[in-house]
Amino acid sequence: MSQDQHGDLSAFSMLDLFRMEADSQTQILTDGLLAMERHAGDAAAVEAMMRAAHSIKGAAAIVGLQVVVQLAHGMEDSFVAAQHGRLKLTPERVDVLLSGVDLIVQLSRLDDAGAEAWLAANAAQIDQTLNAIAGIADLPELPALPPAPAPMSALLPPEAAEPQAPVASGLAGDEPEAAAPAPRTATSTGAPAKAQAQNFDKLLSLASESRINAHQMHPFVGALQRFKRNQSSLFSAIEHLHEAIARSADPGLMEKSLLALQKTQPLKQFMLEHIADIETYERRLLAVSQGMVDEVLALRMRPFRDGIHAFPRMVRDLARSLGKEVQLEIEGEDTLVDRDILAKIESPLNHMLRNAIDHGMEGPYERIDAGKEALGTIRMEARHRAGMLSIEISDDGRGVDLEKIRQSVIERKMASPAMAAALSPGELLEFLFLPAFSLKEKANQLSGRGVGLDIVHETIRQQNGTVRLESEPGRGFRALITLPLTQSIVRALVVDVHGEAYAIPIVKVESVVRVPQAAIHTLENKQFFELKGEHLGLVSAAQVLELGEAANQAEDLPVVVIGRGKQSYALVVDAIRGEQSLAVQAIDPIFGKMRDISAAALLDDGEPVLILDVPDLLLSIDKLLHEGGLHQLAQAGHAERRKAKRILVVDDSLTVREMERKLLLARGFDVDVAIDGIDGWNVVRSGEYDLVITDVDMPRMDGIELVSLIKKDLHLHKLPVMIVSYKDRPEDRARGLSAGADYYLTKGSFHDETLLDAVADLIGDARL
Repeated sequence: MSQDQHGDLSAFSMLDLFRMEADSQTQILTDGLLAMERHAGDAAAVEAMMRAAHSIKGAAAIVGLQVVVQLAHGMEDSFVAAQHGRLKLTPERVDVLLSGVDLIVQLSRLDDAGAEAWLAANAAQIDQTLNAIAGIADLPELPALPPAPAPMSALLPPEAAEPQAPVASGLAGDEPEAAAPAPRTATSTGAPAKAQAQNFDKLLSLASESRINAHQMHPFVGALQRFKRNQSSLFSAIEHLHEAIARSADPGLMEKSLLALQKTQPLKQFMLEHIADIETYERRLLAVSQGMVDEVLALRMRPFRDGIHAFPRMVRDLARSLGKEVQLEIEGEDTLVDRDILAKIESPLNHMLRNAIDHGMEGPYERIDAGKEALGTIRMEARHRAGMLSIEISDDGRGVDLEKIRQSVIERKMASPAMAAALSPGELLEFLFLPAFSLKEKANQLSGRGVGLDIVHETIRQQNGTVRLESEPGRGFRALITLPLTQSIVRALVVDVHGEAYAIPIVKVESVVRVPQAAIHTLENKQFFELKGEHLGLVSAAQVLELGEAANQAEDLPVVVIGRGKQSYALVVDAIRGEQSLAVQAIDPIFGKMRDISAAALLDDGEPVLILDVPDLLLSIDKLLHEGGLHQLAQAGHAERRKAKRILVVDDSLTVREMERKLLLARGFDVDVAIDGIDGWNVVRSGEYDLVITDVDMPRMDGIELVSLIKKDLHLHKLPVMIVSYKDRPEDRARGLSAGADYYLTKGSFHDETLLDAVADLIGDARL
């Protein structure tokens, strides 16, 4: 505990210093005991644990914690016996020693005010732990598992698979707050950590502002360069004037022009030197300001181990409680992660590990029957990949039964049998992320309620990350988690929407394209275009953000593709500025959660920009699609360019709708279709049409009501409407015409020329 490592310790009390000592030394004890359990005879681990126990004993004696002195002394004796080969640290004995470690941690958290009361309330458990450690050599050793039992091992009685109860199961140390909650100390509250985080945020904000100010030097340098060019033009003009005067042979003018020419030389040199100095200053300022941002970010980074140091112990204890033998191997403990992300992913990683132990890992006898080692292994690896944090969790358990997922999907009526049969392994595993979806028939304390992976998926998504599952039945399961390295700086695509700047995190952008308006198609009031063989729906960013009508009238629309799979949309923006690294600044809590917005930032030129919340944006788009209120994007300025008249066909029958569409297309008309009255009403309001052809009997809204709405609308009342219906009674015809229809055609007498003649009577031929 050197001062070099921890800074100035003079402000801490002796009890505070003991807590710091206990935290580090108990972690050494925990790691050492887990290592000894896996690799018996590890001399280095025993030596480290002896030193740790001895250090705790000495520190506890200084602050007067005699119970801790006795615990540490008993543990030290056990380690000495293990070092000399007199004691084998079996799992049962490790259980007892770990309970002593837990009790030391609890005792180190006591403050002076509540210590005596807590010690009195837990006196029996403390004595039991001390006696268990003192008599640790008397604990029986369980026989080792046979190397390869015969197939008859499957007939073992259920008792053989029952979990072994820890020897010291009644100790306070088994569950830190089981008997009586230990009083919390001032140092255990979240206030200092929160204040430290706020300081980091302030530092990052100041560093980002300095970087922005440095970038604002660039236009100033550009202005000086323009001034230099103008100055050069002026000097050139003076030189030409001097040459002209020289040819005039006027001595007086010659003298004055020569004097003027001589005075330009120092001005020219002055400008060259100072522009060079300012450019150098700009480069230094940019480097220093960027260095400040990088250093502040580095202060926020913590090694991956800081968030997962308790996982090996948790895996070991949980596996033993289930009668399983499981170890956790961790790679990339030194990988740096933003402290905020590290804190928020601890719970999802915990869920993944608990699921792996409960669902995936087999019992020792089942593993041996399957030709595996009795000891199962879960691997967790963290590393930086392509500027992101990649975390991989894999196990060598039984994997996930894909057919069981498929059957569960069918039973829950999430998909038809035919659709479920066509689902790929990756698509089936996606169902595990759904709320209340579980493959366990009975719920227990660990799983079966369908909330574990749902929480994992939601938490990772909130951190702008992704999670992907892979499974190989009988061989194991793998989860791949990708997260940004930090939430303080985000690489974003900056776009213009309705004259304002918005930023979309790059990790949420699938692609950026320009779409010709001629490539845009309309079906059922939804516009789409084709990209890499898939149809992508087009949505106006201005409409989703409620900024008004889209103003883009260019031939090619700038489009940002967001979302994945079936929930992919093409967001139409006014312009795409490019990528920038933005220092994220939280929006004041007084505004609450702003729809479609996650945070704010300042661009390099100091302009404020809102960072879009893409998952929230996708929900808003889904809502717009459900309500049928999407604006048409390819209509601005289109009236001047289109050469054919436009007709909307509204019919709920696919056959009739397609037949009418093909007839009209063959005659040269532009044709859009709608599947019912509501869809037709939404389409006709968002486009320019010369004629509407509608059926009468349709779901949601019939044709009569559609005609009435069109004829009552201030902008559409002059639009011709034709009804084409099987109803041929006089009263039906009268009802349609009284609603405002301009033509009533019955399908009973319908043939190609009848429809085309009726259209010609109403609007003439196809050409405008």
